[in-house]
Amino acid sequence: MNPHDPILPTAPAAPRRFLPMLLVLFVGSGCAALIYEIVWLQLLQLVIGSTAVSLAVLLGTFMGGMCLGSLLLPRVVSVRRHPLRVYALLELGIGAIGLVVLFGMPYVEQVYSHYAGHGAPGIWLRGAVAAVCLLPPTLLMGATLPAIARWVETDAEGVSWLGFFYGGNLAGAVFGCLLAGFYLLRVHDMATATYVAFALNLAVAAIALALAASLARHEVPAGPTTNENARPAAGAWAVYLAIALSGMSALGAEVVWTRLLSLMLGGTVYTFSLILAVFLIGLGIGSTLGAILTRGAVSSRVALGICQWFLTAAIAWTAVMISQSLPYWPIVPGLSPSPWYIFQLDLVRCLWAILPPACLWGASFPLALAAVAARGQDPGRLVGGVYAANTIGAIAGALVFSLLLVPTIGTAGAERVLIGLALTAALVALLPLVRRSSGTLRLGGATTLAAAVGVAGCLAWSVTPVPWELVAFGRATPSLLAQSAPGIVKDVPEDPGDADVFCTYVGEGTNVSVAVTMTADGVRSFHGAGKIQASTLAADMRLQRMLGHLPALVHKKPESVLVVACGAGITAGTFVLHPDVKRVVICDIEPLVPTIVTPMFGVENYHVVDGIARENPHTVNGKQVKVVYDDGRHFLRTTPEKFDIITSDPIDPWVKGCAALNTVEYYQMCRDHLNPGGIVCLWIPLYESNLATSKSVIATFFQVFPNGILWSNEHKAFGSDAVWSNERDGFGYDAVLFGQIEPTVIDVDELQGRLDRPDHKLVKQSLREVGFGEFNQEGTDLLTTYSGEAPLLKEWSRGAQINTDRNLRLQYLAGMWLNSNMGEKILSGILAYYQFPAQLFVGSPESVQTLRQALTRAGRKSSPELARDRAGLSR
Repeated sequence: MNPHDPILPTAPAAPRRFLPMLLVLFVGSGCAALIYEIVWLQLLQLVIGSTAVSLAVLLGTFMGGMCLGSLLLPRVVSVRRHPLRVYALLELGIGAIGLVVLFGMPYVEQVYSHYAGHGAPGIWLRGAVAAVCLLPPTLLMGATLPAIARWVETDAEGVSWLGFFYGGNLAGAVFGCLLAGFYLLRVHDMATATYVAFALNLAVAAIALALAASLARHEVPAGPTTNENARPAAGAWAVYLAIALSGMSALGAEVVWTRLLSLMLGGTVYTFSLILAVFLIGLGIGSTLGAILTRGAVSSRVALGICQWFLTAAIAWTAVMISQSLPYWPIVPGLSPSPWYIFQLDLVRCLWAILPPACLWGASFPLALAAVAARGQDPGRLVGGVYAANTIGAIAGALVFSLLLVPTIGTAGAERVLIGLALTAALVALLPLVRRSSGTLRLGGATTLAAAVGVAGCLAWSVTPVPWELVAFGRATPSLLAQSAPGIVKDVPEDPGDADVFCTYVGEGTNVSVAVTMTADGVRSFHGAGKIQASTLAADMRLQRMLGHLPALVHKKPESVLVVACGAGITAGTFVLHPDVKRVVICDIEPLVPTIVTPMFGVENYHVVDGIARENPHTVNGKQVKVVYDDGRHFLRTTPEKFDIITSDPIDPWVKGCAALNTVEYYQMCRDHLNPGGIVCLWIPLYESNLATSKSVIATFFQVFPNGILWSNEHKAFGSDAVWSNERDGFGYDAVLFGQIEPTVIDVDELQGRLDRPDHKLVKQSLREVGFGEFNQEGTDLLTTYSGEAPLLKEWSRGAQINTDRNLRLQYLAGMWLNSNMGEKILSGILAYYQFPAQLFVGSPESVQTLRQALTRAGRKSSPELARDRAGLSR
């Protein structure tokens, strides 16, 4: 809008005085909206899954509802309706639907589980469920800004206030994001968070109604001041297109940078909250500055175009900072005595990297409003149109970048596309202004735009991929680089002996970035979420084989197996050695893993997935092996199949979303999908954890499997006689949770007898390769990993926070303490409650006595020592 245009009639003086109060209301509204968004997306992910497709469906539905709401309200609600009363009713409706979604989700879950499947029909059903749950409240959310916009006029001051409202809404969203992520969901649960958001809706609605009642009735007359049929300013199409491209680049950047920063900071719920909060802070600051700028800009369209061109430099800044600067900041998280210090550093890194472009995206919205505003225009339609264009672009950006661009051209390529989008938005906004009325170009303007294109090209050229070390080692990258400097860590060393670690594969998949590395002494590792998830290191090989062989040998005759999370495939591969097994189903969320990563560990996993076609079974050693690309929880919810064994080896519980594979409800799903005599086996880390986290995992599992057993992976199994010494301390490293519906009884003689049979020769060899059988028979050595069972650990787990779908407590506990190293203390505390389980291990007196002595040599305490140690370790 040009400030030299004639000043339009304004609203009455008394209502204009209350605009700052409306700004405060919008802060509360934004806070409630972000709390709802976090809760709803978390609730729905539990139902329709947490794959990239499911997340895209959820995000697209959420933002699509906002877009429709902003477009529909000005068309279905008359301009004569009191803006404050309309706004209050919208807030009340949002709160009411928020409660309906919370209490109605179990019923939605039942219906979805009954009809859900895989493939295209499954995706359509996910979309239908998301629409039923999210469209009603998001339609109302999207309508709030157009509704309140009718309180102002479309003059320079009024449009400026619209920018302030938008900024206030974003300021509230920042507070809601941090309140939900760092307090409401960490300390309470999703129900409490919903009640807080509902209370905010009620308070905002009550204040709005009180303001409406205290003032004389405010109407915007449908006359010379406001004309419902008035059209936007000439050439508005260019502004709508520019703001749509700006929205596309903004959400695309959020997808890309959240992925990269979560590798660097650790993919916890707190990291995602900080990244979102910083992004919203930037949008809020930019919106406020843009609102101020609209009052003094000679041409808002020119300002919008320049803002988009500055975005090309700001995007390049962030890309360079993430790939070439932040990974090398000398930050060692393990040195911090408190996670709150690390959060401060994480906040600074996020601000340094992403605040500049976020501010420019925030400024774009009020500048676009001013650029299309025309005298007499309905403010609701003005805001609704610009908001809808921006949101449509944002939806496209989120979907295209997450599902298409990142998996195909990588994050660096996606960042170059972001620069191209910002440049295109600048050209779209500015190009009409360099044309004369005769149609010819102004030479100076054309030259300036050509130079801008050249500069943007140079900026795009400056973008480089993040170092592979960041994909592989995440937040530990500075420590790795410090240990290997100078010049020891190399991408492709001329001689492997010249490098401690080098990379053999890096891939950025639809759901996660992965890498495979090798050390100079031949240890290969699979990396996901910025850390090692599986390797050929002795400690890991022992655990991975143990997770498969233990349930397969305890079960009387296992025929069908479900493996949740493929990884290096070593656990899945153990099952193809067992003669009774006929079918193995492997469920993994990321297609890159079974197709590319797992075959790289073919020797160790017995080539379990080599050459397998997508979701089509093949035969390995006479066993039918099938790979399903889905998250394990969603697969279990939607499959009618039952199994003799279910093993689960997901990414660490501190990674956002993984706590859903450790809830009471998930374990109940596993239990319900077991055949009679079936077994559930679950990997749990004791490293990168604290006592409260480990108690939560173990107590939650034991709540569903009250006869459950804990087996620990101690590769230094017999103290001074250790044969598995390496760079990792084996005591308290990780463990296996084991559960059956029936009480478990293990016949020691029968188990060893099976191993001695000719058809179990490969199983026996597989156990020996990882150290079982060095001191006793293989079966006895395997059983010496016993560390406790549910009835004996009730006292140890007293006060544990049970992880449920409604609180997902584990991801908040684990995310807080991922930089701690208390595994040895945790296991020592568990072993202080050790008693030889005579009801668990049966057989000949000689075999049972041999096992009892082996357990004693493995560090399990005898009864006289138990009371003494318990006093010191239970606290």
